[in-house]
Amino acid sequence: MFGTLSDRLSGILSGLTRRGSLTEDDVNAALREVRKALLEADVALEVVRTFTEKVRERAVGAEVLKSITPGQQVIKIVNDVLIDTLGGEGEGITFDAVPPVPILMVGLQGSGKTTSTAKIAKRLTERNKKRVLMASLDTRRPAAMEQLAILGQQVGVATLPIVAGQSAVQIARRAVEAARLGGFDVVMLDTAGRVTLDDTLMAEVAEVKAATNPHEVLLVADALTGQDAVNTARAFDARVGLTGIVLTRMDGDGRGGAALSMRAVTGKPIKLVGTGEKTDALEDFHPSRVANRILGMGDIVSLVEKAAATVDADQAQALAQRLAKGNFDLSDMRTQLQQMEKMGGLGGVMGMLPGMKQAQGQLANAGMNDAVIKRQIAIIGSMTPGERKNPDLLKNSRKKRIAAGSGTTPEAINKLLKMHRQMADMMKQMARQKGGMLGKLGQMFGLGGGMPAGMPDPSKMDPAQLAELQKQLGAGGGMPSLPPGGFPGLPKGVTPPAGMMPKLPGLGGGGGLPGLGNPFGKKK
Repeated sequence: MFGTLSDRLSGILSGLTRRGSLTEDDVNAALREVRKALLEADVALEVVRTFTEKVRERAVGAEVLKSITPGQQVIKIVNDVLIDTLGGEGEGITFDAVPPVPILMVGLQGSGKTTSTAKIAKRLTERNKKRVLMASLDTRRPAAMEQLAILGQQVGVATLPIVAGQSAVQIARRAVEAARLGGFDVVMLDTAGRVTLDDTLMAEVAEVKAATNPHEVLLVADALTGQDAVNTARAFDARVGLTGIVLTRMDGDGRGGAALSMRAVTGKPIKLVGTGEKTDALEDFHPSRVANRILGMGDIVSLVEKAAATVDADQAQALAQRLAKGNFDLSDMRTQLQQMEKMGGLGGVMGMLPGMKQAQGQLANAGMNDAVIKRQIAIIGSMTPGERKNPDLLKNSRKKRIAAGSGTTPEAINKLLKMHRQMADMMKQMARQKGGMLGKLGQMFGLGGGMPAGMPDPSKMDPAQLAELQKQLGAGGGMPSLPPGGFPGLPKGVTPPAGMMPKLPGLGGGGGLPGLGNPFGKKK
């Protein structure tokens, strides 16, 4: 979502870090470029003005101009103001009310309201252990009620039986009563939407709110609509009073202006973001982590959390034991590639690693993307168990058979085998060394080693602290030397920055993150 903005801001601010001292003119020139970048990202003008004034007020003071590292200080100030603009501390959905707790979902047609209702219901059921009842109040859109009923079956959440001829208010009252009699904790009310804002829509939503007195009123807005999403939020807040915002399609290639403007313009927190079409593609909105990603500082906290949520503990333990002995066959490689897919693919993982923006661009130019990962998984899936265990069996005739079965070519199989050999060599080296970089990360987050006293949260570090952390993790961390030819699994010329992990497709050795062993407990 923030790719273009991140590239622009990173380029502007990196120019400041290369200077030994800064003048007020230097800061003002950089802020003019920041202002242009934000406006091009479709951020509301009033938000841009406030943002740049806050940064200028702090950046032209003695704190920066007389600092030993003025460039880093400016980046820290931009990061702090960005976090403040996005909402400071993240806020989630609350349940401090007598059940059943009504949650009213509002928004325009096509914003993803019904799908988001099902995603939230699934999340509340699985993570918060709540009994949820969903009800569709959309009596106008064809098959809207049936759509929610089908989604309810898919996510395992109860839906209110459909009764023809009832109005939205009647359905809402029936849903609340059914939830009370059925012992449900939460009742989610999916209201009707319109293509544009109109009085009929607002009147209906206001009437439903008056009849049900919802604890949460969540606006579902499409992040790709830019300033229109901000105008929609203002209109709904003025008429029905919002308590939070759910932004959908945050995985798209939009400019990100809606996300940066929503909180500042409406004063309402962004509580959740949709990151895909699947019913589990819903994440909490953490302003500090989003700010770090925008400024190219990564999001290691979310990366570890995502790994913890997707790892199969038994599989992780078995693989960790094999890797400890230096064993790494093609089945293990497929497991790691599948693990990367679960964590958001190559781009998703790299986007959470500090300083990887340049490597992401190099990978894209080299044609290394998630489609390549899928083809590699298909190639390994076309092999026999014996061939996966002993790749030396793969002669020309077998390669032709595997290529036909996977829809690839023998050349693609040769590339995969070369990649596997390089990764296997590195796994053996890592097995002989202790205290690797990701092992340290595991200890930092209390995974398998406990949280050291006083260890700061990387998501709240300023750029200078994060840079020092990366330096510590890369220096003296027991990282093995690279084999001839560069980074295993990556095209020639793709070189992640110093101090970062030496192989990306192999991320996950030991069950998701090499060096962590089996820190995650049961599969979630």
